[in-house]
Amino acid sequence: MTATSLLISAPVAHTVLADGGTVTDNGSYDIDLWGMLVAILLVLVATAISAIARLGVEKSLPVAALRAILQLAAMGIILGWVIQQNQWWWVILLMLGMLGAAVQITLSRARRIPKGLAPSIFLTLAASMITMVLVVVELIVRPAPWYSPRVILPLAGMMLGNTVSAVALALSRFFEDMTERRDEVETMLALGATPREASMMSIRSAMRMGLMPTVASLASAGIVTIPGMMAGQILAGNDPLIAAKYQFVVLAAISALTMICDALILRLVYRRCFTGRDQYELKLPPAKN
Repeated sequence: MTATSLLISAPVAHTVLADGGTVTDNGSYDIDLWGMLVAILLVLVATAISAIARLGVEKSLPVAALRAILQLAAMGIILGWVIQQNQWWWVILLMLGMLGAAVQITLSRARRIPKGLAPSIFLTLAASMITMVLVVVELIVRPAPWYSPRVILPLAGMMLGNTVSAVALALSRFFEDMTERRDEVETMLALGATPREASMMSIRSAMRMGLMPTVASLASAGIVTIPGMMAGQILAGNDPLIAAKYQFVVLAAISALTMICDALILRLVYRRCFTGRDQYELKLPPAKN
């Protein structure tokens, strides 16, 4: 069985064990209602600790956990339906929906950025998704059919999630750095530098910031941690070596996409710091308490 066929194989049957657990034919273990209740109890324990220690997250933590349950359940149902349909247009529609949500999440995560950046963020994330489909799916995994929802949608979700974090970090760092360097930038402009030349130090700083989590993930993968995709495939009963290959492909793709997306978004937005006459002008929203 090939690596691709492991991802696109049909759903398997469940067997109830003597201790009440449930195992599938490929060796993965299902999580029943009791298991979900225990997981919810863990969140409540964390909430109680926060309340006792007065950390201030005892209200937001259970709300976030509830949102996660509802969102993951909804996505599981939708993914199951799309995989069952196995039609390319449903795959594209779901990816567009994921893209729209990614734009909104990026805007909410980035701190103190100018308004009106949604189109630039959309173009950046769309470019990352198209690159993912063309390179990772069609040149590396090569599923049949090419639009296999079992392959494209999980990969798109993982890469979009990491790209969202990188773009949000890069945007926050860039505008923060440009604000701190105001006097330096104005001096460079007065001495004849172009807006791009005056912004380059902040662009480099922002790109480094956006790439740092990816570099850390690459450095620790397989030694310090078993990353999410590899762990998930092993839990699903797949060959650990195949899972390791998939994980490396994902990490390698994320590192490239992060660099591409950070470079693209900063190329699209750096002019927001200047007027049409190449004068420094940056108006940011006030910092949130």
